[in-house]
Amino acid sequence: MTGSDTTPATGATWAIWTGRLVAVAAVLAPAWVFLTAWSPVTHGSPAYAVLLLGTAVLGTVALWRSWRRPPRSRGWRVAVRFAGHVLAAAWVAFLVWLTPFGATEPSLSAMDGSAEAIVTESPSQILIEPSGNDSTAVGVLFQPGARVDARAYVAELLPLAEAGYPVIIIKQPLGIAFTALSRWPDPLREPYATEWVVAGHSLGGTVAAMQADDRDDEDAAGLMLLGSYPAGDISESLTVPVLSISASEDGLSTPAKIEASRADLPTDATFTVIDGASHASFGDYGVQPGDGTPTLDDDEARTQISEAMLDFLAALP
Repeated sequence: MTGSDTTPATGATWAIWTGRLVAVAAVLAPAWVFLTAWSPVTHGSPAYAVLLLGTAVLGTVALWRSWRRPPRSRGWRVAVRFAGHVLAAAWVAFLVWLTPFGATEPSLSAMDGSAEAIVTESPSQILIEPSGNDSTAVGVLFQPGARVDARAYVAELLPLAEAGYPVIIIKQPLGIAFTALSRWPDPLREPYATEWVVAGHSLGGTVAAMQADDRDDEDAAGLMLLGSYPAGDISESLTVPVLSISASEDGLSTPAKIEASRADLPTDATFTVIDGASHASFGDYGVQPGDGTPTLDDDEARTQISEAMLDFLAALP
């Protein structure tokens, strides 16, 4: 047997080592995510953790096979193999990008509930219920912002449940609101309210607007946008009351973008600006890249946001 039959060509050698590097990344990247974001990952939708583990397993298998039986593809097969490695590397990078912003205090402590509200967590949602028998007929279905730990909103939504409005915070698969677009309370499984105000922060608000527009002739009672705006014009199709709460120092959903959204919302929509707040002031998850610098104390911002939502809910017909 000749040496050319047993030794991979130069192109194949590059493909082999590229594949090994990608396989190592597929093992180390999920490990890094788990080490640095264990709490938000394990308290989020199981879908992300499953993808991380699956990627690590496949990376381990690919690395083992590359050493045990190195591929000897040539010509166009090398190019195809290399392209596959590029796609695999992009997938690993995407998984790392999905690393959630973990919840911080006081929302973590608010997970314990209060005398007036009970907080219950499951793999798919966080439920905040009034502790007595004084629930209203209206509940709040809340969509978190992109890659934000669902627990980060408990402190600002707890006052709503204490006032009698049950709240469901959705744990979105992969932390992206579009993956939870079809999520709606099941009246047989979740009989907390007969109508729901759909609310959301950032991208979650964009999806909430789509949900409210889709169900406003059924069981949607209103829409609350927190540092958010709709993806398109729903000024004519949406008939439920709308509240837009924005922040003067928001570097992502900027005041200019919020102002421009007026044309896409019903003319009777209520606009409230929290002076001195930023994009991350709508939750407890630390600093967000691209955001502005808040000049308002976090506790005061949280209080003003909660009060604006309560005033809106109380005024519903």
